[in-house]
Parts: sequence; C-alpha cells; structure tokens
Amino acid sequence: MADDPLIHDPSGGLPRLLAIMARLRDPQTGCPWDIEQDFATIAPYTIEEAYEVADAIERADWDDLKGELGDLLLQVVFHGQIAADKGLFDFHAIADGISDKMVARHPHVFGNESRDKSAAQQTLDWETVKAAERAEATQTGTLDGVAMGLPALLRAVKLQKRAARVGFDWPETAQVLDKVAEEMAELLEATDPDHIEEEFGDLLFVMANLARHMQVDPEAALRRANGKFTRRFEFIEAALKAEGKTPEDSDLAEMDALWDAAKAAERAG
Repeated sequence: MADDPLIHDPSGGLPRLLAIMARLRDPQTGCPWDIEQDFATIAPYTIEEAYEVADAIERADWDDLKGELGDLLLQVVFHGQIAADKGLFDFHAIADGISDKMVARHPHVFGNESRDKSAAQQTLDWETVKAAERAEATQTGTLDGVAMGLPALLRAVKLQKRAARVGFDWPETAQVLDKVAEEMAELLEATDPDHIEEEFGDLLFVMANLARHMQVDPEAALRRANGKFTRRFEFIEAALKAEGKTPEDSDLAEMDALWDAAKAAERAG
C-alpha cells in the first residue's frame, strides 16, 4: 500500500497526524499493536501523558512541553480514531463539540453579554452554564458528572466544591480545622486495618476541604512537597557519597542531621 504523501509532509500539521493514526489503525496494513487497542487500554496512557505535560510545566522545560503536548494530542487523536472505527464519532466531531461548548460558555466573548465583570463573576457564570448543561443531560444530582477516574485528591475537591454550591459547607476555616482534629483523633483510635484505612481516608478528605478553604491547590501543594523531599534526600545521598557511603551504610540519626543541613542550605539560597 502506497503511503499518502501527507504522511511524510513535515509541515502537514494536524491533518498529517490524523492520516498517520488512520494508517496505524488500518486493519490490513496498520500496526498490530495499535489495531488491538481500545478506549480502556489507551486510557492509562492518556492520564500519564497529561501528568507529563504538568511535569514539563512545573520544570519550566518548554522544549519538553512541546513534545509532551504532542504526546497528549496523540492520545486524543487515538481515541478519536477508535471511535471512528466503531462508528461512534470522529476527531472532527470532538473538535466541533468542544468548540460549541467554548462558544456557549463564553457569551461575554462570542455573544452579547458584557465583558465588564470580574474573574470571580465569570467563574460563577461558567458554573451556571455547566449546571444547565448537566440538567439537559439529565444529570440532576448535585454530584453528577464528577468523573470517577479523577485522581482521588482532585475528585475530593471537586465533590466538595459541588456540595458547597448548595450550602453544604463549613462557613469558617476554623470549623474545618476542628474537623481535622476530630478525624485525627478517630484515626488514632482505629485498630483493625479496614478501620484504619477508612479513618485515614476521612482525614485526607477533610484535608482536601481545608485546602479548598485556604485557597490552596492540594495537588500542587503535594507536588511541591514531593519535590522538596526529593531535593533534600538527594542532598543526603550526595553528602554520604562524598564520604564513600550510601544510605544503607548510614543510620537515621546521621541522615536526619543531613536533612537538617539540606534545609539550612535551602534557606541560605
């Protein structure tokens, strides 16, 4: 089978990528691995690529970001081709759908509404439009439409935001802090593994609520803490290596002292 010249056109853009994916999924001449995939088998890669985009942004690596955005775009194209093969919809329907949604959700840009409003008011307007869309889709429950596949911490925040819209929320941050203390006490009282897991989950859930009340993105905060831990532990490893040692050759007291040194080094800039 002769290749479409578009496939080898370095300036082919999105049409080129769509042609490549169609060829990869061709039952007769495509790639066996790509042909075998379905929505479920590709979904984990889609999630992974989204996180790699976020990682490139976190590192401010713009060359890497370009590549990671391409990898993420490939996932959308892949899902679109699978859908087209099944006769469900295609990539163009995906693009048209999101375009329609953006126009409908921005009447102050594409319609007659005034743009003279705050970002907070625009956020409220956005949520109002989304609520109307959910109603049209027969999603009448307050929590309907919060995706099950979201990372648990992110889903907790979204569930709490939805509940808060209908008044199910603590009015003061101090009340959330009281709940944190309550959940911590219940965790300490738990004994069997199942109860410990349940109480630990309750504590994480209320901590997500505390983050929301304090206007902190818990995912971003935890990524920052992970980065801090990584830097400081690498400092420990480097310091031990300079002495011809590894963490296994050390003990907690020595590594804890090096941890404090890493903190001091960070504060010193």
